[in-house]
Amino acid sequence: MMFVLLAAAAAAVAVASPPPPALSQAEHSARGAKCAALADRDPAKAEAEARAWLAANGGMAARQCLGIAQSGLEQWAASATTFEAAAKEAQIAQDPMAVVLWMQAGNAALAGDEASRARGNFDRALALPGLSKEMEGEVHLDRARASVALGDSAAARADLDRATTLVPRDPLGWLLRANLARKSKDLPTAFASIREAAKLSPGDASIAYEAGNIAAASGNMDDARAAWTRAAQAAPDSPAGQAAALALKGGEAPEP
Repeated sequence: MMFVLLAAAAAAVAVASPPPPALSQAEHSARGAKCAALADRDPAKAEAEARAWLAANGGMAARQCLGIAQSGLEQWAASATTFEAAAKEAQIAQDPMAVVLWMQAGNAALAGDEASRARGNFDRALALPGLSKEMEGEVHLDRARASVALGDSAAARADLDRATTLVPRDPLGWLLRANLARKSKDLPTAFASIREAAKLSPGDASIAYEAGNIAAASGNMDDARAAWTRAAQAAPDSPAGQAAALALKGGEAPEP
């Protein structure tokens, strides 16, 4: 009987398919790009592709693809967990992608209303060595958004000051800085920041809408209506355009 079992085991080994060869870095990158593109079109199919890739030892790149697919399906908590696992794997391997993965984990958590978890992930991204000025600035910007969600205006202000210093050509940093300053009743900073944002992106409806809000907060309703009109005309179907149209009618416009 023992001989039969050993013979059967030997036969099974003999006919077993050899493991697939490891993918090269270029092949990993190509498969990752394909999976990310699929996630835009059909996140459910991308999730299945990513799980199959992960089962075939796809590693960090497969986890990132899975996280992107889960984000496309608005599975925010699962997506954050997947990105966190990929970031830890990248960090152990000293892969520079760790920064991007911690940022993706933070943004997924923020989208899922887990601001504290998001800020922790952005903290981890900032703790990594070798960040470029641009990357560091973008992480500060994202962490500021998490701090705003947590009601920590002081931390958000510090991050936005740092972000606009590191990436002064990013209009979003100036827009968020203007918005926070207005809410904090710091109108000089709000005006200065929204002017910078408008210089960088003059046709942006969100910037025009915020400019109107700042003008209204200062009591200058003519300038406010002019800015809201620009916002409503620039992107009538966007949240900012719709909020501006409501403000022009004298309604209570929600934050876009």
